[in-house]
Amino acid sequence: MTKTYYVYSLKDPRKKPAKVFYIGKGTGSRETDHLKKVDNTRKGVYIQEILDSGNTPIISKVVEELTEEQALQIELELISSFGTLETGGVLYNTVIPRSINRKINKKVTVPNGAIEKAQLGLKLLKNSIISLSEENPEGIYNSDCAHYLGLQSDHNGNQQDYLTYSVLGILLKEGVLESKRIGNRRKYKKL
Repeated sequence: MTKTYYVYSLKDPRKKPAKVFYIGKGTGSRETDHLKKVDNTRKGVYIQEILDSGNTPIISKVVEELTEEQALQIELELISSFGTLETGGVLYNTVIPRSINRKINKKVTVPNGAIEKAQLGLKLLKNSIISLSEENPEGIYNSDCAHYLGLQSDHNGNQQDYLTYSVLGILLKEGVLESKRIGNRRKYKKL
């Protein structure tokens, strides 16, 4: 088990004290990649604003020598603690896909960090299913995803595997996978 991962933060030096605006995890030079190639995400736009002001974001490694699982857990906890802009927090991390239209019921109380945890968990599930489909270019079934990734449901003895159906549906909508009907089943392939 290699411990090459770390968790880092990006801070805005224009604020005194410098204000954390992004939390990430990675290996190697991941923490500096954001500055080498600034993208068009809201985090990238914010970084560009800092650079245009003549400053450079401060990069701080929060903790080092972690396994990937440890780094994911710490990243998740920090994102949940700081909160994202959508949840009234300060981080420019994007954990809720823009394509999701959420219905808000004022009677439902959503605990701080719950949305971030759910979306980060979804991201991990999607990555696992994508990896499974890449290793099986002939295609995979929903039951493959549920069985081999340990995601089978068990509700009063019935196995519906709705979780993997939902994730496969999201990946289809995002254009990552395609599906083909074979009999009464669907086979999913990576595009």
